[in-house]
Amino acid sequence: MRYKRIIPCLDLYQGRVVKGVHFKELKDAGDPIEIATLYTKELADELVLLDISSNYEKRNIMIDIINKMVKKVKIPLIIGGGLRTVKDVREILNAGAKKVSLNSAAVQTPELITELANEFGSQAIIVAIDAKKREDYSGWDVYINGGKRKTNLDVIQWAKEAEKKGAGEILLTSIDKDGTKTGYDISLIKQVVDNVNIPVIASGGAGTLEHFYEVFKTSNADAALAASLFHFKEIRIPDLKQYLETKKVPIIKSLES
Repeated sequence: MRYKRIIPCLDLYQGRVVKGVHFKELKDAGDPIEIATLYTKELADELVLLDISSNYEKRNIMIDIINKMVKKVKIPLIIGGGLRTVKDVREILNAGAKKVSLNSAAVQTPELITELANEFGSQAIIVAIDAKKREDYSGWDVYINGGKRKTNLDVIQWAKEAEKKGAGEILLTSIDKDGTKTGYDISLIKQVVDNVNIPVIASGGAGTLEHFYEVFKTSNADAALAASLFHFKEIRIPDLKQYLETKKVPIIKSLES
């Protein structure tokens, strides 16, 4: 039995944390170092940082943030946004990240997943999938470039392919649910979980304590990610963990020393 993880996500734009709805209408949500320090105290299990600005030109900004963050933050960092080469990933991991997340680059060059897994180990490589339901409700399409570009990939098939290529984990975000606080897309998450053997992080739609319990109980996701819900303290992670514990969800109660 794997413990379930609670993961805050910081979307970074030009070094600041932002949040929007359906990947749009971005609003400033604060300083990443201050927010990450709070999540260390609140016993988050991991922390995702996604650079949603114009990516590779601003790599030095992200590396600087990571360098400062690892001095104050004791939880593992997952970094994504604009990573396209082995060199890019090596720089991020050397700066102190434990894992990296690939989205557009993985879709455009699937062999990169294998190359990175061979170089750094599958446990360090996450493939992020941004999913949007088709208008005929026949399934979900994969989107890249921050949810702006539709691909011809089916989400379930792409998740299976990413695992075969060497991904150690899937970060699955529902564009339809992003920022809505109406609950996770359980159908989407469950289908991906049922079709891969690697951990799946559920993302998009968390709004209440019950939503976290539902995604763990119904879809069997390995982790649940949220952003503004945690940033603006609508739900505190210690309160969430206590709630899940009463519901018999196997959670990590404290950080490893």
